[in-house]
Amino acid sequence: MRTQNRAGGCRELPPYPAQQLLVLALCRICEPIAFMSIFPYIYHMVKDFNLTQDESQISFFAGMVTSSFTFAEFMTSVFWGRLSDKIGRKPVLLMGMGGTGLSVLIFGFAPNLQVALFARALGGFLNGNIGVLQTTVGELVTVKEHQPRAYAVMPLVWCIGSIVGPMIGGALAKPVDSLPSVFAPGSIWDRFPYLLPNLFSACCVFVGVIIGLLFLEETHAEKKQRRDRGVELGKYLLSYLPGKSAANSKSRAAAKDAEEQPLLSDTESLPGYLSDSTLDVSEQQGQGRRSLDGTCELAPPKKPATKIFTKPVLTIIASYGILAFHTMVFDSLLPVFLSTMPPEKPMPISLPFKFADGFGLDTKTIGLILSVQGIYSMVSTHFLFPFITQRLGPLRLFKLMSVLYPLLYFTTPYIVLLPESIRMASIYLIVVWKCSFSTLAYPSNAILITNSAPTTLTLGTINGAAASTASLCRALGPIISGFLYSMGLETGYSGLAWWSTGLVTIGGAYVGLKITEPKGRMDEKDDIEEGPEEVYDRSAERD
Repeated sequence: MRTQNRAGGCRELPPYPAQQLLVLALCRICEPIAFMSIFPYIYHMVKDFNLTQDESQISFFAGMVTSSFTFAEFMTSVFWGRLSDKIGRKPVLLMGMGGTGLSVLIFGFAPNLQVALFARALGGFLNGNIGVLQTTVGELVTVKEHQPRAYAVMPLVWCIGSIVGPMIGGALAKPVDSLPSVFAPGSIWDRFPYLLPNLFSACCVFVGVIIGLLFLEETHAEKKQRRDRGVELGKYLLSYLPGKSAANSKSRAAAKDAEEQPLLSDTESLPGYLSDSTLDVSEQQGQGRRSLDGTCELAPPKKPATKIFTKPVLTIIASYGILAFHTMVFDSLLPVFLSTMPPEKPMPISLPFKFADGFGLDTKTIGLILSVQGIYSMVSTHFLFPFITQRLGPLRLFKLMSVLYPLLYFTTPYIVLLPESIRMASIYLIVVWKCSFSTLAYPSNAILITNSAPTTLTLGTINGAAASTASLCRALGPIISGFLYSMGLETGYSGLAWWSTGLVTIGGAYVGLKITEPKGRMDEKDDIEEGPEEVYDRSAERD
């Protein structure tokens, strides 16, 4: 595939890294299944712990359980990101998946709130995969032309998990009640009514670990050349599949080498690690440019980045944290909002703000709604995001979403006042609205973060910091919204949590409008491919 550069010439694009993105997606799918499966039943699980008979307090404790994972993740995400810069992406990803598997098993056996909190926190401590996954995708994708398509893959995987997870959680929770002919009363399934969906999640994690061990290849510039016995075993097993000849294996290996050529050379390193002796011939040729007399001369070595967290990078990370806060509030508050029983003694209504009501839906209905949310998100991510991003660009798209988000949160609580005949339709409308915004905002922000990195060797640290910020915000979101929601029900203002979150999105719009896309590694490559006059002109513009 050819594309036109800024100088007006054509350049050959590297192959799209479809194979490794597919492997990465198969590894990733287990985590959203495990994470999202608890939402349909978490309200009922906390209620079964018999902590309180006060319906308004149950939502607060449910928010604590949801937040314990993300709060623990906040404490360790930077560590996992920096560790991935040192030992590679693959080991950290596999360790994170293993931590998720252990966490869901303990959570399934939780007899009380304390064990449930410990299980979720353990999963957060041992899993720093959000930032590392973004880093891996950033190292696989070496040109901006591939970004809209590639950065839709992980959100698409999350959407699939959002479909399967709630369906599994809603259908398999309390199996003794739903399928008494299969799961007998008095059995282990009766003692631990939420074990079955967590066992399913653990099996998914185990499959993901095996796939990653056998087929996921390292992308770290300095670690990718080391021997990987797991990948060797995977290739050996694939060789026994019907129709796999030695010639096909060689051609696939050659294609893989081509698609994994890094944007920056393998020898590029952090400050203090790059020497003249590490510059090989291929790297020097890649950094050559035309002189005024038409000959090719070597460009001077680029100075390594001395500052990673510049003001533009910090602004993008801050906007990511605000986005994570209010979207997590929506995800955790919606099931509680739908589960809340209408009050036995209705409180007086005084519009536009004073009203309190609920939908009183069961776990299966909520699971179905969340699954529809996942199905639509999958469609929106696959079709809507690449289409709009190619026309607006990630920066303008993210700014547009930041400005429009407040309308969603100021509108949502009022659907409970609608007539019974259109209540369900209004719920699905709100879900589609929210999913459309999320599937456009998250990938565009991820592209901005990745493009801001000066080198691939700093991607882990930057994405780790971004993931840590987002995890803290995701941890605070359900706790704060759960407290406000309980307060709102007690005082007759059931929209209090939604409106408060709307105010946060107004702050997010202010930060989002301040974002500028810094000159990063993708722009450096374009500079190299342009002639000296174009490079000079663009350098003058930046100065």
